[in-house]
Amino acid sequence: MQTGARQTIVSPHLRLAQRLALAVPALLLAGAYVSQYGFGLFPCEMCWWQRWPHFAAVVLALLATMVPPRRAWIALAALAMLVSGAIGAFHAGVEYGWWEGITGCAVTAQTGAADPLAAIMNAPMVRCDQAAWDLFGISLAGWNFLFSVGGALAIFWLLARARKA
Repeated sequence: MQTGARQTIVSPHLRLAQRLALAVPALLLAGAYVSQYGFGLFPCEMCWWQRWPHFAAVVLALLATMVPPRRAWIALAALAMLVSGAIGAFHAGVEYGWWEGITGCAVTAQTGAADPLAAIMNAPMVRCDQAAWDLFGISLAGWNFLFSVGGALAIFWLLARARKA
C-alpha cells in the first residue's frame, strides 16, 4: 500500500549526529545555568560569549528536524559548538595566566531592583581571569572547550560516516 508520500531513510549516523548536535549544547547550557542559579557561580563576560554559540547550535539542531537539508543544519550546529569551544579555550588560557584577556571584569547586577544604584554597588564582581570553580584543575571554560570541541568533532565524524553509508 503506497500513500504517495516519499519516505526518506535516515542513516543511524546522521540521526546520532543530530541528537548530539542538540544534546551537547543544551546540556552545557543547562550546566551553566545550574551553576549560576543553583550554586551562585555568576558568569563573567567571556562566559557569556561561550553561551551564545550554544544557543545558536540548539536552534540549528532543531532546524535540522524540520528544514532540509538536514546534514547542513547539523554541520552548522557543530560549527557553532566549535566556536564556543574556541572561546572556552581562550578563556581558560586567560584564567590559567597563559595570556592576557581582551576584557576587564563583568558585574552582575539584579535587574528591576527597587534601588538600581544599590544593586549595582552590591553586585558581585566577576573576574574573567580567575576561575570560579574547577574540577581536576580544569575550569568551567576548560570543560566547555573539551565537551564542545569533542562533541563537534564527533558530529563531523558521524556526518562523514553517514555520507559513506
